[in-house]
Order: sequence, then C-alpha cells, then structure tokens
Amino acid sequence: MSLRDTFQQLKQQLQNQIIGQETLLNRLLIALLADGHLLVEGPPGLAKTKAIKVLADQMEGDFQRIQFTPDLLPADITGTDIYQQESGQFSFQQGPVFNHFILSDEINRAPAKVQAALLEAMAERQVTVGNTSYSLPDTFLVMATQNPIEQEGTYPLPEAQLDRFLMHIQLTYPSAEAELQILRLIREEQKHQLSQAEQPEPLPVISQQQIREARQSVLDIYMAEPIEHYIVHLVDATRRPEKYDQDLASWIEYGVSPRATLALDRCARAHAWLSERDFVTPEDVQAVLPDVFRHRLLLKYEAEAAGLNSDQVIAHLVQKVPVS
Repeated sequence: MSLRDTFQQLKQQLQNQIIGQETLLNRLLIALLADGHLLVEGPPGLAKTKAIKVLADQMEGDFQRIQFTPDLLPADITGTDIYQQESGQFSFQQGPVFNHFILSDEINRAPAKVQAALLEAMAERQVTVGNTSYSLPDTFLVMATQNPIEQEGTYPLPEAQLDRFLMHIQLTYPSAEAELQILRLIREEQKHQLSQAEQPEPLPVISQQQIREARQSVLDIYMAEPIEHYIVHLVDATRRPEKYDQDLASWIEYGVSPRATLALDRCARAHAWLSERDFVTPEDVQAVLPDVFRHRLLLKYEAEAAGLNSDQVIAHLVQKVPVS
C-alpha cells in the first residue's frame, strides 16, 4: 500500500467514527501534513476531543489532553525542576506538553501566562526551564479549542498570538441527516460495549517515519509559478487593499503576516496531496484560504458596523484578486 493510500484509509476511518465534521477531519490531516497547529472554535458536543483522539490512536506517538482552567500555571504545561532530596539536586519533570498530540481544551479559560507558555512551545518546538532547553517531539500537533458561547471568565488570545496557529476552524452543528447517523452510531457503539464483543481489528499504526515521508511528499507537490503569484497577491490584497478594491480598503485594518503566506503554501499543497493530485490548483488555495486568513485579518469598525465578518471579507477578496 502506498503512503497516500495509507492516509486515504486513515481519512476514511476518521469519517466512519466522526460523523458530520468532514471539514474538521480534513483540516486535522492538513495540519499534520503541514506541520502546524489548529485552533478550533465551536459549540460543545461536536466531537472535537474525539476527533484528535481518534487521529492519535492511529499514529505512533502519545496523546495528552490538557484542560485549561483559570488556576492553571505555566509549569503545569511545560514542567518544572523538582528538588530530589536523596541526591540534593534538581531534576526536570516534564509537563504534558512533551507529547506528540496535544488537545488544549478551552484554551481561552487560562490566563495569558499559561497561554504564552503553550504558544512558545508551539512556535519554538522547545521548552526552556532555567538555563536548559528541552526539545519537543518532531511530530508535535496542538489542537486548541474555544467555546464561542461563553465569554465570562475567559481570556481571549491576543491577535499576535493567534498568528501562531496554522489554521482557525469554525464548526457548526451537523445537519439533521448527520445527526441521525450520529444517534445510530453511538447507539451501536454502546451496545457493542455492553455486549463485551470482540473489538474490530485496528488499522495499522502510522509510524513517525511515515509521517515524515508524507510531509516530504507534500513539499514535493508541484506548484506552478502563477499559483505562487496568486498566493502572494491574496496576501498583498490584505496589506494594500486599495490596490484591489475600495471596499476592501474601507474594511481591513491590518493585513495578514508572512506566516500566512507560508501557511497558505503548505496547506494548499497538503490539500492537493489529500485530493490525490500531484499539483496545486487555485481551488486548493481557495479551499484553505478562509481557515488560514480568518484569525489573522483585523477588520475596521466600518466593517463591523456593516455587519461583516472575516469570512465575508475574505470571500469578497477572492472575487477581487484574479488568478494569475
């Protein structure tokens, strides 16, 4: 079985267990292939936790869930030096961040220092305690969640820190048809557990080496020069919107950072690879564009007064920037 077939089988397995959240599953795989992190926003009960846990179960590596609360300390995330009375020396006790797959549940419930500790680990791929730096695993994927329906007692992530996330996903409730499938799936799983029947044969675990090879394969996807120019023009339209459209100029306060350019390139390549193509199309770029730009674009008051959100501005931007 080829590497791409292995990931297609993984994708199908995820879709069989997580109903009605195809976008989340696709973006999780893209983040894994593009070596980035996800910020997922949506109401409770949409299988956000289950999605990354099911993914981690099929991967060689460890999974850790961190519940963010107001009393959490940075050392609770990164670890700290512990005094060993027997030896009279300090030894480093690793925190939960030293795992391959991390679920940061309700990240906006923790104070800024705790958020910064995690975001530093995400950006630098290391943790520094005292004068010593400790490297994190090569495969290091953080999926942070936010609950949009509760604002009291939360600490919103600053815009500059949001830039550390590869993509920002917004989830909605599943359709009625998908809800019916979820109902039946959970019922069957509960019956299966109560009957103590034999568990189905698990899929072969994808190794760390296979993940590295898949990432290299994604980087080898062909991207024509006009597609590269298209990506750059999309980014430029957020920074100098007056060149493209006066409405954009009246709506956009700050454009996206260079991280957005790199993220758009990697995500478009991963999207093409998962679509079983060896080249990137403008449709690949447009498919991931909202998730890459959504948390990086700052709008003016005029846009908010007109009832526009980032997604609507991004949709308008796509119309105004021609494909090279």
